Amino acid sequence: MSATPDASRSFRWTWFRHIVQVAAIALFAAPVLIAGWSLFGASVGGDDPLSTPADLSFFGSLSSSSVGGLALLDPFGVLQVIVASKTAPVEWLLAALPIVLVYGLIRGRAFCGWVCPVNLVLEIEDAFRRKLGIEVREAPVPRRAKLWIALGVLALSALTSVPVFEAFSPISALNKGVLFGAVTGLWMLAAIMLAELFWGHRVWCRALCPLGGFYEALGRAGLVNVKLDQEACIHCNACKRSCLADPVILEPALAGEDAVVRAGDCMACGACIDACPTKALSFGLGRGAKPAETEEPAAEQA
Repeated sequence: MSATPDASRSFRWTWFRHIVQVAAIALFAAPVLIAGWSLFGASVGGDDPLSTPADLSFFGSLSSSSVGGLALLDPFGVLQVIVASKTAPVEWLLAALPIVLVYGLIRGRAFCGWVCPVNLVLEIEDAFRRKLGIEVREAPVPRRAKLWIALGVLALSALTSVPVFEAFSPISALNKGVLFGAVTGLWMLAAIMLAELFWGHRVWCRALCPLGGFYEALGRAGLVNVKLDQEACIHCNACKRSCLADPVILEPALAGEDAVVRAGDCMACGACIDACPTKALSFGLGRGAKPAETEEPAAEQA
């Protein structure tokens, strides 16, 4: 059985996702510009006093924001500060809770696929590398490593009394660099880009990012999942070749062992859906039970 890609399909999740990624950057930049400031920490000059972006109804960064007076904090950053300071103020936990609930209900690593600016930069670099014909290793580091790296970051934060990842985070480097001209973490971003170009395919996002490890653990409870129509699937592996997270997470569904991509690593990016020539893949709500789990009671009754 064979099929050709559906050239008439006009909507692409990847295009929509890139629009959201750029919109997220613009959202954080807007208050700075509205207040009359400049991006990248540049001086606007003049002697007239300027308003403060913090006075607006929305202001902040991916680490810390304020929406209508409601404080929002990066939950992984909060965990680092808690273990580093050995204190857990209720206001910190309450500020992190909305972020945990949103990504917990959707899918943890949706942050990686739809919001993280590093992922956007690395996708651009990945396309550039392919055009240059540079071959790199597909999986030089196991994808589970980022879970252990996240735990290691928390352990080091506790030992050093410093929120370790915040000191070199490439995510903050991009986000805060655009907004405020911060340079902390830019060296890490440069190292990651070199590694992606010459060493491993998406090695940072797939295997090394501790924030990705945190959201992978959270993603095990997500309700937005890629589902597979087994009858429509022709096993061409186009979905695996396009997967931004790790092709292995698609294997249980492709093998008929599950109806959805259940792994917490899935970014819900839609790349596999766009790549499928028979539209066998789509987004669905709810995780359901694995086929084996639904058949087991009947077998026991027999």
